[in-house]
Amino acid sequence: MSYSKFMAISGKVEAAGEGEAHVDSGAPDREAWALLSSLVYPPPFAAIARELDLRPAAFGTLRLLDQPRTMSEVASALQCDNSNVTGIVDSLEEKGLAQRRASEEDRRVKLIELTKEGRRVHARLSKAFATPPDWVDSLSSGDQQALRDILQRAVAARTPGP
Repeated sequence: MSYSKFMAISGKVEAAGEGEAHVDSGAPDREAWALLSSLVYPPPFAAIARELDLRPAAFGTLRLLDQPRTMSEVASALQCDNSNVTGIVDSLEEKGLAQRRASEEDRRVKLIELTKEGRRVHARLSKAFATPPDWVDSLSSGDQQALRDILQRAVAARTPGP
């Protein structure tokens, strides 16, 4: 079941007409979040992850590997333990998307880098991430700018952490 269908069934987002949604909880923050969630989940690039049978953590790791990274760097970015990264990298290696190699500075440190196939998939994912969804393109230029400005303020106000 899609997230949008779940939200509609649970009464959080109701269809109001062709291409419209209505939320009425009396709490603007919850309403904005429900509407935003219904627009961005599931993300369009999730189809690529499904096609490659990538779990979210492996998908996230693949996106991080624009350059070789240590296991610790990946763990930090994914906000997980180093021990979890081992299984994630194992799955990427099994699919031929990444490989481990010893660091030239410290042979005890393992770097994770993309294989040729991994670089191809990474480029495909990067393109998918950079392509705005149709609903953004359908907004007027003024609305796109207003949305960008609001989201920039939201990102700036976000508190770092899990």
